[in-house]
Amino acid sequence: VQLQASGGGLVQAGDSLRLSCVASGLTFSSYAVGWFRQAPGKEREFVAAISRGGTRKYYADSVKGRFTISRDNAKNTVYLRMNNLKFEDTAVYYCAADYRVSGEVLTSIGQYRNWGQGTLVTVSS
Repeated sequence: VQLQASGGGLVQAGDSLRLSCVASGLTFSSYAVGWFRQAPGKEREFVAAISRGGTRKYYADSVKGRFTISRDNAKNTVYLRMNNLKFEDTAVYYCAADYRVSGEVLTSIGQYRNWGQGTLVTVSS
């Protein structure tokens, strides 16, 4: 299983970005996917998650209303649309995936066995 995150960059506060996570080596539609982030000097934290079929989504309170997670199982890709970015959104963003037989969303780091390499998002104030 390989996960490749991309789409990060340097933006100004208020701007938008869309991150992508492309998966390979798995039956993507059988995997729940999540986005996490880690800011400098801080622990990795949950951002958003989506069920295998895409019908269930869950967000951290800090991004609710600004970020949208979605997936295209035909393209083995999960997206994280980030609007109205804030300085505190600056972090390395990681996607993660784990096999699930049911349509649950996974919000904890320990629930994921497969991780991508991360993409850096820097928001200037």
